Amino acid sequence: MPSHLPSEQSESGEFQRQEDTFREWISNDGSTPFAAAADRYHLYVSLACPWASRTVIFRKLKGLEEVIGMTVVDPIRDEKGWAFRPPSMKWPPEDSFDSTDPINGFDYLSEAYAATDPNFDGRVTVPVLWDKETKKIVNNCEDDICRMFNDAFNTVAQSRLVDLFPKEIEAEHNKLCDFLYENVNNGVYKAGFATRQRPYETSCRKLFDALDQIEQRLSKSRYLFDNRIVEADWRLFCTLVRFDVVYHGHFKCNLRRIIDYPSLQGYLMDLYQQPGIADTVNFDHIKRHYYMTHEEINPTRIVPLGPIVDLTRPHGRVKM
Repeated sequence: MPSHLPSEQSESGEFQRQEDTFREWISNDGSTPFAAAADRYHLYVSLACPWASRTVIFRKLKGLEEVIGMTVVDPIRDEKGWAFRPPSMKWPPEDSFDSTDPINGFDYLSEAYAATDPNFDGRVTVPVLWDKETKKIVNNCEDDICRMFNDAFNTVAQSRLVDLFPKEIEAEHNKLCDFLYENVNNGVYKAGFATRQRPYETSCRKLFDALDQIEQRLSKSRYLFDNRIVEADWRLFCTLVRFDVVYHGHFKCNLRRIIDYPSLQGYLMDLYQQPGIADTVNFDHIKRHYYMTHEEINPTRIVPLGPIVDLTRPHGRVKM
């Protein structure tokens, strides 16, 4: 099954990601119809998807797990898209995640899109933030969802002092996030989904030029902004943690691995070892999704055994 729509592929072979469709805003001051309240919203995610994983991390870091429910879809997407599958239908059987939908009883995430907009004809994506009150999708943009988790839900969050969008670095932070999205987060996809040689090489070179720049930055600073972890760090983390496992081989981003970068590798291990973060990473879901879903890239659907990744070793970043 194609991983993207024909409209996302240019005639010259370049991947052009579709825009997010649902962008309603949740507030805590009555300025929007959607109020930040406990047990009103539900998050649908895939642990394979880097965009969705960032919202999972924010939900955990802000202490919103008792406030906003979450369902993990099955990692293998078929011709009908992201699916909710009971344990009896899962492969392998030891996959511990129950992917049935406890809120609406949907079989496919596309049903949530159809319930919100019957005329929706784009690609169904994760994450999805669902409103149980209006029975519609509020937002399917990970950038928006992370911002709302950080700000609007602070009144019901357990970790209210955690601020991943500090005002004092807002301009520089936004600039760096744009750079990371264009060259790294989406850069791996532009290389991996390119259908001609020139767009692939252009995207791959931009990706590694960006990684070289970030390696240099992290050789002088523990995190992207000194000793404080902000949204940009988790944005980068979600790509780095998948890089050696899927992007290096599956997406042909193979000039270097992250483990070949001393500062990036130490930084990745540092973030992975932050409290609760390892629970948000599922390498089995990541590998099965990419290698079994992208049949146009991997027609045999064989999932490789490797690489062996150990992110629990001492990272040596504390002294910075």
